[in-house]
Amino acid sequence: MTDFAGLNLAPSILRAIQAEGYKQPSPIQAQSIPSLMQGKDLLGIAQTGTGKTAAFSLPLLHRLTEENKRPQANHPRALILSPTRELAVQIDESLRTYGKHLPLRSTVVVGGMAINQQIRTLRRGVDVLVATPGRLVDLMNQGHVNLSNVGVLILDEADRMLDMGFIPDVKRIAKMIPTDRQTVLFSATMPKEIQGLADSMMKNPVQVSVTPEATTVDKIDQKIHFVSKENKRALLKHVLDNASVTRALVFTRTKHRADQVVRYLETVGVQSSAIHGNKSQNARQRALNDFKNGRINVLVATDLAARGIDVDRISHVINFELPDEPQSYVHRIGRTARAGKSGKAVSFIEHAERYSLQDVERIIRMSLTIDADQPFHAADVETARPSKAKPQGRSQGRSGGGRPQRSSFGGGKPAYKGEKNFSDKSNHRKGGKPGAGQDNVRQDDGAQAFAKPFNKTQGKPQGKPTGKPHGKPFAKSSAKPQTKAYGKPQGNPSGKPEHKSDNNPQHTSKNRPGSRARKRNQGLQTAA
Repeated sequence: MTDFAGLNLAPSILRAIQAEGYKQPSPIQAQSIPSLMQGKDLLGIAQTGTGKTAAFSLPLLHRLTEENKRPQANHPRALILSPTRELAVQIDESLRTYGKHLPLRSTVVVGGMAINQQIRTLRRGVDVLVATPGRLVDLMNQGHVNLSNVGVLILDEADRMLDMGFIPDVKRIAKMIPTDRQTVLFSATMPKEIQGLADSMMKNPVQVSVTPEATTVDKIDQKIHFVSKENKRALLKHVLDNASVTRALVFTRTKHRADQVVRYLETVGVQSSAIHGNKSQNARQRALNDFKNGRINVLVATDLAARGIDVDRISHVINFELPDEPQSYVHRIGRTARAGKSGKAVSFIEHAERYSLQDVERIIRMSLTIDADQPFHAADVETARPSKAKPQGRSQGRSGGGRPQRSSFGGGKPAYKGEKNFSDKSNHRKGGKPGAGQDNVRQDDGAQAFAKPFNKTQGKPQGKPTGKPHGKPFAKSSAKPQTKAYGKPQGNPSGKPEHKSDNNPQHTSKNRPGSRARKRNQGLQTAA
């Protein structure tokens, strides 16, 4: 099979593919499309940048065209789940590109965007719904989405959904879809949890894999620079000044560091933007569009965006800091050398990252080339023995990986992991400000991490007791009671009720169970 024409796709789809300049399918497309055209379930393992989106989008559009049905209000015919908002938007853009000659409609529902507009679009009826799990559950709970007509369920970046805590929602969504559906699952890695998810949702799936797990693309030239921590920013400026850097994606471990890098680049005259969980959806999308359209040549991102950025012709991926999880290194550098082209990946290594470097080289099964020609080369870092200590800086909870951030409220329990920064359960639960917390907690992009604040007054009476203000304390008795007695003696000399319910002694503030007045009265009786 040498071209798309041999895949038996609808002529209107082939015309759109040709207009985009694609002639031959990628390996994952060549292996996946024939099975999907036959209606079989499929489990695919492929890295980012291998053409997964077209692998499931083209046969989906062909199937919907052949069925020739009109979508009903709030009843989509196909559902695609994505872990992040950026990836969901890009999937929808691909559907519109490949289906521009077809009478089909698609829409995106994600957190961080106006839900009322999404509700109105769903009410008009759509063929394909692209969604993040949290926002979809919101709309399902409100009765705005009914999945009984869904014939195709597609899960993209399933392992990322696992990392972000979306799997319980995915299982809940799958239960609302008819069991005679076609199910497609794509993942860059295949941990045991994802294999178990596939076993529970799929029927005799066809398995395709185009690259081994956690290996890097051969066409990426990977190098490392040993540098002191204080010289990292100057080294970044030095690398960006090279004429070969036409479009660079810079990765940091934390959102705070990403903002610091952008501010520094502005001071040295380099136009850049940051994209992470603390940015609003509009700000993130604007930065991504500026990067795509060439208005800026440098985009600084955290690991949450590593799989949500699909931009052509990225010449360099720069790891300003190595990721906490070595597998994330593969997904970071996968942003370059796409569609068969070459690219470069440069990593800055300081003292505290030597041990992380060993983990990365173990995952990719190769030793990275050391570039000692740069002016900030640190020989002491190169010769230092690796230490297991994590890089110093802000807490691991604010990084793109690592363990969940601890709640700032009492109890010391982890924040709800279920964004972030870039988040997604945006309406049916209450939480902190959008983007608060770490990148990898439940937030498809920016939604919020949810932890219920501890109420310090829980179990105590709320509000002040009714009645007149209390006078001076009585003198202590000679018996020295264990508790001090405060307040006026019982009785009301005026004869007027102190409270509108005083006529019923069982409902006065002084007799209400647990009230402060009752406790004071008990103290008076003890003192007497």
